[in-house]
Amino acid sequence: MVDLIHPDVVSYAEEHSTPPPEYLVAVDAATRRDFPAWGMMVGRQEGRFLELLVFALGAKTVLEIGTFTGYSALSMAAGLAPGGRIFTCEVNPHHAATARKNIDDSPFADRIEILEGPALETIAKLPGPFDLVFIDADKVTYDAYFEAVLPKLAPRGLIVCDNTLFGGSVLPGWDLDAERRESGEALARFNDKLCSDPRVVCALTTIRDGVTLIRKVEPS
Repeated sequence: MVDLIHPDVVSYAEEHSTPPPEYLVAVDAATRRDFPAWGMMVGRQEGRFLELLVFALGAKTVLEIGTFTGYSALSMAAGLAPGGRIFTCEVNPHHAATARKNIDDSPFADRIEILEGPALETIAKLPGPFDLVFIDADKVTYDAYFEAVLPKLAPRGLIVCDNTLFGGSVLPGWDLDAERRESGEALARFNDKLCSDPRVVCALTTIRDGVTLIRKVEPS
């Protein structure tokens, strides 16, 4: 991941976010040890940011697209309203198995359900409404995920999309390998669409690798 923000500033922000509990420290350490792509994990600052969004919304039903090893789901679980649940979609069996163990070792095993399989197929079977949807999966499919969840978003709900700056690859003229270029171009189209879509209001923030917040515009 390209450093879009000075690393010292990122470190300062991480250090001045509330430290994670021991079960998340363990998930972080194991993910860094066992997964070469550990950078897909949201980490301390963004994990707390997601928790606070869930808490501020009073969210009782959360949908996550892209579980990885479970750090983000566990972060959000700490902010759930009483009786709340998280449904998290994961297509990779190894990721799902790892996340399931991490969740079972946490205080939130009864609040998080992992749904294995292609996310678009899973979403089609879920009734909603969702108070918060967190999208953090394959980047070329973000637009399809967005369209699938928008009708199932609660009236005062939020869609949160991770990696919407994608290391700066959304900017024109960056020298990238083919895979990153494809994802960056798809995200750039998605970002352009969102800011001109009359159905929603969005803000693309520079938290970590870009986090976009989206709400629906309700008919007047």
